[in-house]
Amino acid sequence: MKKLMFLFLALLSLQNLAAQESKSKKAQKATIMTSSECGNCKERIEGKLNYTKGIVFSELNYDSKELVVKFKPNVISLEQIKKIVSELGYDADEIKADKKAQNKLPLCCQPGGMKK
Repeated sequence: MKKLMFLFLALLSLQNLAAQESKSKKAQKATIMTSSECGNCKERIEGKLNYTKGIVFSELNYDSKELVVKFKPNVISLEQIKKIVSELGYDADEIKADKKAQNKLPLCCQPGGMKK
């Protein structure tokens, strides 16, 4: 009886462990506010992120400046994603755009570029 009880508890423990591991591998979804201006920004940001390991998909609405990203947190963090966006020359929530990268963007993609 003790062996049977031990076996039951061991299986239950393994099942819980497998369930926790499965949850950690699930993709998460996040929305990041950017300083994007136009369709070129959309192509540049999505083009980079959609080919980055750990990112399932990204979609930028340049009218609202919202970037929706679905990613695997066990592969890439939200902070790493924001850093990538910043290195492209765009603000990403609290992380400001890399100034050198921002200055290399076409004028239409720079802050206020569509108003010029």
